[in-house]
Amino acid sequence: MNVHTKKFLIDGPVGKIEVALDVPDGEPRGMALVAHPHPLFGGSMDNKVAQTLARTLVQLGYATYRSNFRGVGQTEGQFDEGVGERDDLLAVLAHMRAQPGHAASPLVLAGFSFGTAVISHVARTLAERGQATERMVFVGTAASRFEIAPVPENTLVIHGEQDETVPIASVFDWARPQELPVVVIPGAEHFLHRKLHILKRIVLDAWR
Repeated sequence: MNVHTKKFLIDGPVGKIEVALDVPDGEPRGMALVAHPHPLFGGSMDNKVAQTLARTLVQLGYATYRSNFRGVGQTEGQFDEGVGERDDLLAVLAHMRAQPGHAASPLVLAGFSFGTAVISHVARTLAERGQATERMVFVGTAASRFEIAPVPENTLVIHGEQDETVPIASVFDWARPQELPVVVIPGAEHFLHRKLHILKRIVLDAWR
């Protein structure tokens, strides 16, 4: 993402997981984990939306991690329909928690597209373990393609008005029973081309 990005490998359930870490200036206010879009369609932790989310969370003061899903970059293993990927993110989270001073740090979980499906189930697992998540950010929630677990009421849900990959109606159908607001970016398609500055502004404003 920038010259300060640190990339490394950690042990996961089926092999090595490639991780990227960006840290803010000064003492972090917490930690964040960003999940990328579908591995079989070119998704990686270097996706522009995932990078924008990470960059924005760093600006907000979070030590922000991204990791490649199975079969992407240097991460070992094969695509597992979003199931094994949950275990991989839990392994990344365990690594994050093991860092000095971060055992009890506030945690933000963010995802784009396929990443929202995986991270929603990770959040549910954490909740079942009694481990709180400070906030979640979903962009292009893959509600028409995967089962998205229910999320906390303060989750920030952002979607492109003209998303051709995940119709916005499916996101409303998922959000409606949870009474979750959806922030719509007018004219934006799935990958938010030429709209990333708006995404950043929405996230920053949500924290103010």
